[in-house]
Amino acid sequence: MKDIIFDNFQNCVDESLLRHKSILDVLTKLQESQARINRAVAKSVTNCGCIKINADKQCFPDSEDDIETLNDCLKTHVQGELCNSCRDVIEQEIGNHLFYITSLCNDLDLNLYDIYIKEYDKMNTLGKYTFR
Repeated sequence: MKDIIFDNFQNCVDESLLRHKSILDVLTKLQESQARINRAVAKSVTNCGCIKINADKQCFPDSEDDIETLNDCLKTHVQGELCNSCRDVIEQEIGNHLFYITSLCNDLDLNLYDIYIKEYDKMNTLGKYTFR
């Protein structure tokens, strides 16, 4: 069932993309949409103030064998919670980004659901050892 949702979304994107059909347009729109996400998060901090970023050096356990405590030690540096207004803007920008990622998949004849499943299987197989 979930693959049908992905396929329907991918087909819908393919049908609705008219103006920016060239892969060069898609690549630059994808980059622009990423910048808009970054800007929306930054505005949540600087304009709204609903979240704060309190960043400092990440701590790492002394022993490499102690991977279990690594997740407890590493932080996102985000404090607070997005207000409804900022959440709506960021969700919209991420939705636009998904649109252009899907459009790129269409241009390159890639299936978004297959990519999702491969990534999920890789993370599921490697578990905590999937460092990025």
